[in-house]
Amino acid sequence: MAKTNRKNSRASGLPPGSLIHIGDQKVNKVKITIFDYNLSEFIEKTADTIEESFAYKDRDTITWINIDGISDISIIEKINQYFGVHPLVLEDILNTSQRPKMEDFVDYLFFVLKMIYIDDKTKQITSEQVSLILGSNYVISFQEKEGDVFDPVRDRIRNNKGRVRKLGSDYLAYSLIDLIVDSYFSILEKQGDEIELIEEEVIKARDNKIMQKLHRVKRDLISLRKNIWPLREMVNSFIKSESKLIAKTNHIYFADVYDHTIQAIDTIETFRDMTSGLHDIYLSVISNRMNEVMKVLTMFASVFIPLTFIAGIYGMNFEYMPELKLKYGYFYVLGLMFILAVFMLIYFKRRKWF
Repeated sequence: MAKTNRKNSRASGLPPGSLIHIGDQKVNKVKITIFDYNLSEFIEKTADTIEESFAYKDRDTITWINIDGISDISIIEKINQYFGVHPLVLEDILNTSQRPKMEDFVDYLFFVLKMIYIDDKTKQITSEQVSLILGSNYVISFQEKEGDVFDPVRDRIRNNKGRVRKLGSDYLAYSLIDLIVDSYFSILEKQGDEIELIEEEVIKARDNKIMQKLHRVKRDLISLRKNIWPLREMVNSFIKSESKLIAKTNHIYFADVYDHTIQAIDTIETFRDMTSGLHDIYLSVISNRMNEVMKVLTMFASVFIPLTFIAGIYGMNFEYMPELKLKYGYFYVLGLMFILAVFMLIYFKRRKWF
């Protein structure tokens, strides 16, 4: 949270709509890819400049412009000049600490989502902001870096499979949002597997690092909840929107995304309850194990206290002690101590104290 606040502090004092990149993901070169298609035509190309994509705006086709890397402010400014995007939208695109949301600007819709993945190096859950601008015949997507979950949509466009080339830009936006939401379930599945492993370790309570693992999982779940929970509100706003950019026949698809979002949130809440329960169970197991140890030690102490008392009496250095002159006094005392110890063990056993 402190790191996020430090990011946002960079824009403190600047006028609204100031274009400043706030985020960690920076690429050496921005990659721009263009998919232009209709039912019978298809063009795919990698553009060297953003100006190459402008020619596709007024065609009778659907155009998907994907921009990997948002640290180059000049590209964002040119998007503003040609597509007429509001400066506050551009500011939100560059500020990667935005929460998922949807905003209706009549001529276009603006979406902010979080694409979540597990970092291969750190093995930690990481989020990347994805911004979408949906126009009448185009979709512009902004990503912090190259690499995403959109390959299935690309394949469907290339091979003319499914409905994507038969329907409009709103269905393309739905497909991209749906893939982002579906990717959450693979992350949640891995979280579930890790919780099951921790559950086995908790029962055994042999690993001293269990608490660290539990806290890491709880932190990851909090991060997931933070990124996914607002998505429900965003998709719901999309469903209820009366924008002319969304065909009524496509509302059912966004309703399906809404159901997936609710399912992901329910799964997160379940996992959070499970981790809290595992935390309590671990503490109970450790406490019970400590009680068992203390019970054994107390039992031994209870047995040896009277024996120590007897040994202490005959260890006193008085000259006149009647038993000191007995020929078999030593053996009598040992026998008494043995009988007393056996009696106490039998008593403890009958009381079911061990």
